[in-house]
Amino acid sequence: MAGKNEKRQRSALLDVALWIAQLAIATVFVMVGWMKVTIPIPELGAMMPWAEELPSHFVRAIGLIDITGGIGIVLPALTRIKPGLTVLAALGCVALQICAIVFHISRGETMMTPFNFVLLALAAFVLWGRRGPAPIHARR
Repeated sequence: MAGKNEKRQRSALLDVALWIAQLAIATVFVMVGWMKVTIPIPELGAMMPWAEELPSHFVRAIGLIDITGGIGIVLPALTRIKPGLTVLAALGCVALQICAIVFHISRGETMMTPFNFVLLALAAFVLWGRRGPAPIHARR
């Protein structure tokens, strides 16, 4: 009996950790995406120098991708409607952060990458956890 109870507690702890990671990713992605979509490019360029060097429609598209990833990593799991989309959103967030790291390193902006590595780790954790040991099951 003690083994089952301990396993249940570990599973609940993992689920809480995954929800915290999902909410953290969602918050960051939606906030940063919203900035990329709404702030005028010259102002955004003061915060993110690369934003002025790329076509504005590209910057806005990246913002929409950020927002979509942030919503996708939480909403399907929260509603339990098509929760597998949470796993796909986590995969997309992993891919996006790998691209961001490569982009910043290629520009000599290695000081920009630690935050990307944190987001990458969180997204990989969600991908692993929601795909494997702590999946969200669809409503019945």
